[in-house]
Amino acid sequence: MMAGSHVALGAAAWFAAAPHLGLPAMDPVPLGLAVVGALLPDIDHPKSWAGKRMRPLSTIVAAILGHRGATHSPLAVAGCAWLLFHDGTPRAIVAPVLVGYLSHLAGDLLTPRGLRLAWPFKGTWALPLCRSGSPFEPLVVAALLIWAWSAAASPQTRQSLVDASRICAWSGSDLVPALCSSRHATFLPGRG
Repeated sequence: MMAGSHVALGAAAWFAAAPHLGLPAMDPVPLGLAVVGALLPDIDHPKSWAGKRMRPLSTIVAAILGHRGATHSPLAVAGCAWLLFHDGTPRAIVAPVLVGYLSHLAGDLLTPRGLRLAWPFKGTWALPLCRSGSPFEPLVVAALLIWAWSAAASPQTRQSLVDASRICAWSGSDLVPALCSSRHATFLPGRG
């Protein structure tokens, strides 16, 4: 996936995960750390957003490990967690970086190229929903953002947004249209 998609997915993953970790979802520092974590795996690609900013390190990593190798594996997540915890870094910093990192891996898993989840072995795993940079990628990302938002937002929050915008919302549990109250009109085509 492209950098913008990884940023959006990293932020969405943090919004969904933070309440379960007992950390504030809207605090800008952990949110920024989640976005950094979401871009971090592409340190292995010198032409990526992160790679361009981390040269010459990204060139060295790419030459040794290749793209979507070690930095896109569970081994990298475990290594990152170990480094962060080993130095005594607080959970409020470790958690968002790891959530963002995992969101990057999940996003790349949805492309045909997939991930080498058993790196250094050659096998690739993929759920190919979209190609990186394709016109379909933003639609997949939007669907994931809606799902993450609906998983994180309370029913009261979703209903207040529905009331404010006067449209029906999608239920986070089963992805079917929620019923609008009788005082609201439905503006979605084909839904009466």
